[in-house]
Amino acid sequence: MMTPKNLVAAAVMALAAATASAQATQGVSANEIVIGSIQDLSGPLAGYGRDLRNGMTMAVDEINEKGGVNGRKMRALFEDSGYDPRKAALAAQKLVNQDRIFAMVGHLGTAQNNAAMPIQFEKNVINFFPVTAAREMYDPFHRLKYAFAATYYDQVRAALPKLVRERNVKKICIIYQDDEFGLEVMRGGESALKTMNMQFAEKTSYKRGATDFSSQVARMKADACEMVVLGTIIRETIGTIAESRKTGFNPIFLGTSAAYTDLIHKLGGPAMNGMYATMTVQNPYLDEANPQLRAWANKYKGRFNSDPSVFSAYGYIAIENFARGVQKAGANLTTDAFIAAMDSMSVPADMFGSALATFGPQKRLGSNAHRLSQITDGRWKVISDYFEPPKE
Repeated sequence: MMTPKNLVAAAVMALAAATASAQATQGVSANEIVIGSIQDLSGPLAGYGRDLRNGMTMAVDEINEKGGVNGRKMRALFEDSGYDPRKAALAAQKLVNQDRIFAMVGHLGTAQNNAAMPIQFEKNVINFFPVTAAREMYDPFHRLKYAFAATYYDQVRAALPKLVRERNVKKICIIYQDDEFGLEVMRGGESALKTMNMQFAEKTSYKRGATDFSSQVARMKADACEMVVLGTIIRETIGTIAESRKTGFNPIFLGTSAAYTDLIHKLGGPAMNGMYATMTVQNPYLDEANPQLRAWANKYKGRFNSDPSVFSAYGYIAIENFARGVQKAGANLTTDAFIAAMDSMSVPADMFGSALATFGPQKRLGSNAHRLSQITDGRWKVISDYFEPPKE
């Protein structure tokens, strides 16, 4: 039987061992967890990047105000990629090698994540909830990957047949960004149409950063397309639809979660009415019917003097769920402990309408379920329940 003196000594030794183990894990000290995030703060998606940073900052501050997680406060460091993969790689090198972060959380962009992940993985740094719905965020499998977003490929693969049947569409076109993001949207569309013995009547693309879409719209109009799949983000979505309306070309427009943002109707105006988009988390308007979400949105507005967007919610959710993993990992936080915790937990639905997500030793995408929204009277309205793509 241990004496009180021996019990105290054992407790001290256990605490010392836990502290020493934490100190050996990059980004973790006895009192702090350091995480990093790369956002577009100066390029074409700076609106997304700003809102992501704000949502993450709000969540970190709330967690720290309650004492942190298992006695450790969180510190988030942000770097700007300008939506340029080369800058993202440089930012990752700084965060990983100089700032020595424990995890990369909520990194924005497909090509940007692809550029940063090899740098992270070399130093055993987790890529947690990247804000892109590309399949590369979980496939091929890597133990350091954790993705939350239903993929662009599967969003289109499931939603396109649904709308084609509901709206009795016979002729479909696509405009897409000429990079991995846009190609994923196109591949999903091609896979969907193949199941219906159809193919795109017109496929037209644009280079990242383009501002003039008149030639692409003219080609789709000439083919008399009844539906246009949008492998576009903010200004390309607005530019394509605005140009189409101006020329009297009024097909059904279907975008992905990359174009599901209040900036579309705020910047594009009434011309954007009728557009569909696949989505998961809903845009948090200040007058939401859900009192919890309405309170959150107005708190955000008071803090940052701007309306929250779905990207604010993505940032907040990423931090909340990262903290859940840290909490379950326990006081002796290591990369292996965090992975073991994530691989044995479920992420519940939240006030933003997220679907239930689960991870496992060989499962790195939390959920591939998504739903449809449509812009009606200048705001997004959810018009479907969650659904998943059919197995290929």
